Amino acid sequence: MATAGIVIIGNEILSGKFADENAPWLVQRLRGLGVDLGRISTIPDTLDDIAGEVRDFSARFDWVFTSGGIGPTHDDLTYLGVATAFGRPLLRHPDIAEMLTRKLGERCNEAALRMAEVPEGAELWWDGGFAYPLVVFRNVVIMPGVPGLLRHKFESVAHRFEGIPVSTDRITTLASEPEIADALTEAAGCWPTVAIGSYPRFEEKPPVVIVTMESRDTKSLAACGEFLRVRVPS
Repeated sequence: MATAGIVIIGNEILSGKFADENAPWLVQRLRGLGVDLGRISTIPDTLDDIAGEVRDFSARFDWVFTSGGIGPTHDDLTYLGVATAFGRPLLRHPDIAEMLTRKLGERCNEAALRMAEVPEGAELWWDGGFAYPLVVFRNVVIMPGVPGLLRHKFESVAHRFEGIPVSTDRITTLASEPEIADALTEAAGCWPTVAIGSYPRFEEKPPVVIVTMESRDTKSLAACGEFLRVRVPS
């Protein structure tokens, strides 16, 4: 299955001025598509951090999704960071420059045209009919930081990442984790393709433990669930 990493870029996230909405949304969306998320990183608007993190994530995962830093202002460094990560220059893409000039008219100044400067060799994905394309370099999908815009952009290209979705099952029990630990260990050994987790919820009255099971192997998932329902009182 495809793997992915998410790089959230922005001083505003690290300083607490704004809460990150993009990573939690992407986590759920990628999961639904069957993409295995391996890591999330939140980094500042600095060139070295962007280049280093993108280079590392690109080597680790099939897909890298960056969020933020692609506007016209001085702190929008993501395109340059991605280019630097792979030793490429920034070039003004004629198709984006033409689109910006047509859309903005007299308001299309040099600051606006910075948004047309993308890593040399980047692909433009025009899926969804948006005026501004999604810029992709190698396996790095460079997405906007504005949550609503990111979601619309992602949905337009989601078909490119479809895999085999993960099926899930769960049991909620009043038993404590020590009481069910042996049963979970046995199940994990019998059905290695099923990821089993246990999560206490002490805020519930009375407290409960939620046992989750996840797998792409639906037969093993069903067998594991049947086994645990006998061993774990629900």
